[in-house]
Amino acid sequence: MSFASLKKQSKLGSYTQKLIKEVEKMNTSGGGGADERFWKPEMDKTGVGSAVIRFLPAPDGEEFPWVKMYSHAFKGLGGWYIENSLTTNGGKDPVSEYNRELWNSGNEKDKDTVRKQKRKLSYFSNIYVVRDPANPANEGKVFLYKFGKKIFDKVLNAMQPEFEDETPINPFDFWEGANFRLKIKKVDGYWNYDKSEFDSPSPLLEDDDALEALWKKQHSLAALVAADQFKSYEDLEKRLKAVLNTNVPSRPVDEEVSSEDDSRGSFKPDFNARKEPVAVAPTSSNEEEDDALSYFQRLAQE
Repeated sequence: MSFASLKKQSKLGSYTQKLIKEVEKMNTSGGGGADERFWKPEMDKTGVGSAVIRFLPAPDGEEFPWVKMYSHAFKGLGGWYIENSLTTNGGKDPVSEYNRELWNSGNEKDKDTVRKQKRKLSYFSNIYVVRDPANPANEGKVFLYKFGKKIFDKVLNAMQPEFEDETPINPFDFWEGANFRLKIKKVDGYWNYDKSEFDSPSPLLEDDDALEALWKKQHSLAALVAADQFKSYEDLEKRLKAVLNTNVPSRPVDEEVSSEDDSRGSFKPDFNARKEPVAVAPTSSNEEEDDALSYFQRLAQE
């Protein structure tokens, strides 16, 4: 996609519909590293933090302005298991299959173990830092930003608001998008983003040449979920056994239930029509929303 095409799509509004269709595809289809590409907000001594960022369009040569990543992070007798999940790209993953075994055992202790070992869902986008009080040197620069479902839901609500007096926007648009005000505070020991919100739509920069130069500085999102970011099934299984300090039971998993993505339910937005508020399951306080529990509950009922 050329820069001229990017601006043309902004005027037509067609790209927003395309983004929402991708969300639908994600919801119905079967980690960022500690390097200088990534930006993260910081809290002050009072336990609050703020920043203003702008979500950016898809990088040159890529189709969508975000990617999602599933991962696992839990501790066993043999240490920590911190790995990207192969279910990110629709593959089978040893932790998911082991969790399935545990959940179907009918033992409540096993279900508690599953809850501790469940998948974590994260999203990645390119952002432009408008204001960063904790680190002013970041302002005016492009970074990768890792965020959870709470913020992603705010992005979706901006594209498809629930109320008639709200105007839909594409937060990833250079010209018709809007700055995002991150407001963070600690609630029960976890970071809470409930007060974060979008400003009114406005161009990110007034000069198209400057916008194009900024666009070309973006980082690849596809590279974050490329095959080389994941270990093989065999290596993950070996690591899982070492962490659990036991032999992981193994048995074939039905193709129809091998993917945890089935649990997300169907989100079928119609950008041209207002929608009734959609019931959303309560999110965990640490914003690591995960859809695995409903999946395992469904399996147990089969």
